[in-house]
Parts: sequence; C-alpha cells; structure tokens
Amino acid sequence: MQSVTRTSCFAWLATMAVTGACMAGPAEPDGASAAAARPDASADKRVLALDCTRLSADEVRDTLSAVPPPRILSLQGSLAVVTMEPFAQFLIAMGYPAERLANPPDGGLSLSSFADSARLAGTLAWYYENEGVMPLLIGHSQGGMLAIRVLYELAGAFHDAIEVWNPRTGESERRSSIIDPQDGRERPVVGLKVPFAAALATGKLPRLLLGQWTMLDKLRSIPDTVDEFTGLTIEWDWIAGTFPGSEPYQATGTANVRNVILPASTSHIALPQMQGLAANAATRAWIDAYRPDDGAPPPPTEVGVDTTNALPAAELWYGIRKHWCLEAQRQIRTGRGNAAKNANG
Repeated sequence: MQSVTRTSCFAWLATMAVTGACMAGPAEPDGASAAAARPDASADKRVLALDCTRLSADEVRDTLSAVPPPRILSLQGSLAVVTMEPFAQFLIAMGYPAERLANPPDGGLSLSSFADSARLAGTLAWYYENEGVMPLLIGHSQGGMLAIRVLYELAGAFHDAIEVWNPRTGESERRSSIIDPQDGRERPVVGLKVPFAAALATGKLPRLLLGQWTMLDKLRSIPDTVDEFTGLTIEWDWIAGTFPGSEPYQATGTANVRNVILPASTSHIALPQMQGLAANAATRAWIDAYRPDDGAPPPPTEVGVDTTNALPAAELWYGIRKHWCLEAQRQIRTGRGNAAKNANG
C-alpha cells in the first residue's frame, strides 16, 4: 500500500504541474532560443537566390556570412617552417570565419602533411557528422599529395573500412560509420565526398625521393570522392619537378577538375603567402571580381604589395566561396526537406 500511495501522489503532482503549465500558456522564448524558434525565412530566400558562380563581396558579407561555411583543412608542405597560416589569414581577411579554419585542440591554422591519411579521412567524417557540412581540403606541396591521398582513402583505395576520428580528443571512436546529417541514416565513412579540394605546387619528384610509391600513379588522377578539384602547378618548379608540358590533373570519373598553370616567377616556398593581397584595396577588389572563365585582366601592378600570388589566391577564393554558397543552399533545401519528410512520417 505504501508504494501505491507514493505512486498516486507522484501522479497527482504530475497532473497538477501539467495543468498549471497549460493555464499559464507556453513560455516565451528569449535571446538565442527565440532566434532558433523563428527561422529567418527571408534570409534563407536571399541565400537561395545567390548565383554561387558569381558572388560579389557584398553578397559574401551581407548574405552568405549568415550561414556557417564548410570547415577548411589547410595542409602544409614538408618544410615545417612553411605553413599554411598566411593562407588562412588571407581567407579570414576576405571574410571567412576564423573558427572554421582553426584546428582543435590548439586552434592552429595549419596542419602537418606528415599525417596518416586514413585518420584524416576519419576526421573529415567526424566533422561532417557533427557540423553537417563536409570540410574542404587545401594542400600545399606535400600537403597537396596528402589531400589527394585522402580522396583515395574515401574511395576505398587503401582500406575497406575507415574509423571515425575525433579531432578534439585525438582518438578513434572505434566505429567505421556515421549518421549522415542529410538523411539521418547510418552510412560508412568510405564513399563520403568532399565538395572542393585543391593542390598547390604538388609534384611527383618529391614522392619519388621520399619513397611515397603508392601515390606515384595516383597523383594526377582525381577520384570521384570530390565534386570539384583545382590543381595549381608552377610552370618551372624545380622542387616539385614540374615543367612546361607536365602531366595535368585529370578526373578518373565524375569529378570536375581544373588545371591552373602559374608563371615561372611563382615561388614554390612562398606560394601560401597571400595575406597581404587581402589587405590592399586594389588587389582585394581584383580577387573579389575574379571569375575563372571570364578572361579576367591581370592583377593590378604598382599597388604597394607583391601580386605574384594574386592568381592562386583568386582561384582558391573563387572555389571556396562558391562551395560555401552551394553548401549553404543545400543545407537550407535539405533541412526543410527532411523536416517535411519527418512530419509526414
């Protein structure tokens, strides 16, 4: 009888609590909760109206910046003193959120290219599952090789299964599948696709000298695990071993591959040094207006800043903001599509 009495009391209290809540009416959300409860449909419409291939600086600042962009993993070359931090600083100055460039747990802006490609592929999967957007890969020199190797990891070229790696703890999660944020279904890491990747001054000669044999026949062939790939090659690059007429990047299947030849005056070592281009009004305006297929005029001269890296900076900024836009539109469409799907059972 004692247990029955307690149960009855608890039931009575629960009933009174529900009744009181109904009489008082729903609580009024405030702050961030209110914002989350009232989606900005007009902002979504503005994002969906964007032409992702012709974004202006104003559209990036006033419209696209409201949507979290894909995380970017910047992979440096084999020389530890040459990092991708100047490139990341360039992106930040152009309007890319710094938190999407910082690597946990130390907040660094550049990742070593002496890393395990399977672990990096598993890290991409973790980001995708937890942030809802697949990261982008940008690699310089050996970092470009690692970016391409990760694409082959996702294609299952080296392992049948890839474990998910948590970048915050630095540990494997002992599973080889994720819950896909697009449809809520479980899926393997192998087969995931990166929206955009790029390799800067990446050549076969260092692969040969460093004994990276498994990448020699793959370095210029881009698998289907990336939507769009841009390969930037210096015309005369003694470090990378690329010369006029060198083998171009090509798709093995459906990937959209673009080859960009940089003049011989481009420095292999100094290629990531782009931050000054965003600080100068003239070069920044030229980069913002750059469209790969428009036959853009050469970058401005006599502007008080070295414009040697203006072309690679413009190419990368174009590809990055394009896929920021495309992923933002996908999130809006997919999110609402899933909500309707769930509501309909």
